[in-house]
Amino acid sequence: MYDNINSDNAEAARQYDFIEKCRQYIEEESRRLNRPLAAAVVTFGCQMNARDSEKLRGILREIGYREGEEETADLVVYNTCTVRENANTRVYGRLGQLKPRKKKNPHMMIGLCGCMMQEPEVVEKLKKSYSFVDIIFGTHNLYKFAEILFTRLESGKRAIDILEGTDKIVENLPNERKYSFKSGINIMFGCNNFCSYCIVPYVRGRERSRRPDAIIAEIRRLVADGVTEVMLLGQNVNSYGKTLEEPMSFARLLQEIEKIEGLRRIRFMTSHPKDLSDELIEVMGKSEKICRHLHLPVQSGSTAILQKMNRRYTKEQYLLLADKLRRGVPGISLTTDIIVGFPGETEEDFQETLDIVRKVRYDSAFTFIYSKRTGTPAAVMEDQVPEDVIKDRFGRLLEEVQKIAGETCALHEGTVQEALIESVSDQDASMVTGRLSNNLLVHIPGDAGMIGRYVKVKLKECKGFYYIGEAV
Repeated sequence: MYDNINSDNAEAARQYDFIEKCRQYIEEESRRLNRPLAAAVVTFGCQMNARDSEKLRGILREIGYREGEEETADLVVYNTCTVRENANTRVYGRLGQLKPRKKKNPHMMIGLCGCMMQEPEVVEKLKKSYSFVDIIFGTHNLYKFAEILFTRLESGKRAIDILEGTDKIVENLPNERKYSFKSGINIMFGCNNFCSYCIVPYVRGRERSRRPDAIIAEIRRLVADGVTEVMLLGQNVNSYGKTLEEPMSFARLLQEIEKIEGLRRIRFMTSHPKDLSDELIEVMGKSEKICRHLHLPVQSGSTAILQKMNRRYTKEQYLLLADKLRRGVPGISLTTDIIVGFPGETEEDFQETLDIVRKVRYDSAFTFIYSKRTGTPAAVMEDQVPEDVIKDRFGRLLEEVQKIAGETCALHEGTVQEALIESVSDQDASMVTGRLSNNLLVHIPGDAGMIGRYVKVKLKECKGFYYIGEAV
């Protein structure tokens, strides 16, 4: 279906040539300034964007930039999100703050990339009102970052490179991981679902899957480099493999990944309920490496609203799926996304949402007030819900979610579980923070030397969405 889905080694080699050409410019500029140059990549949005930013940082490292802070860097790249319109406003605000710095430091460069750049009206606004931005590119040609930067360095003029769509997946470019012991892995790109409130299919493009051998090879390299946990990323991982020349189900891909020696944990997101198969539930139930956690966005408990959202499942189908997961994967933690105040939502519809929260009993939920997104069908729907009504419903939903999450969390008090220690606690330097298989956090006494290790911990006290524990 997609002719260029195979690893494009020629394109990767071409980009490494541009990395080398950029390096020569950066070395020369570094000599002129008598100091190393620093770059900062600032990420807005989802884990897909976070993974893209790791690739940008990897390319910048190869070019010769050191990692720097946004406030002082010689090159600042904003990797943008456009899921909500206020995300765009934040980026414009940050650009306004950079403008005076750019005037004082003519050698400084500013780059913009990501989903926001796939909106033609945004690019036009940047051309007219933000002429001090040096490079602009979108989601489909991130692999060309070095080439676009070279164009700017070579010409001295702004470089804008936006593709409307692509079927190209370029493998084996550099990346700079945030963590040494865990990593995100793109298994697919784009989305075919067109939920009526969502801009993602318009800015990320149509669904396309990476070849399984390329995914396996990348994970093997990461494991050899010390990674023990991977997060498989896609807008809808459950539909993985449909665009491959030889289709492969997501469940089958998971089975192949599980065979990799040295890999201890497998996570994935996001799962669309309409594509979650019995095969996947069976594989999760039997697996020793797939974490006992599934993020399964419901968005609403009302079948009528789900239909308006173009989610393509009913409340009853979702509840049946949740029951299958509970039976097939004992001890699984379910989390979700919920939108409050979608156009046409009545109090009766909202009560259906509260009902599904009570029946599924989520470990946690990301709750959102509906926000009009220009360019989506929902933005022009009639019966937009008044703001005061939405806020009232949002407060009631949050109260219910937090109460149930606290009760669900408390069930594990006193048990001993394995945690991957991820960081020193933000709140207490004498504590470290670990993540359990079910994705909940635990804080235990410890120090930075424990980061990256798996530790057996006793969960002493539930604090709602996390635990206080101790190593055993």
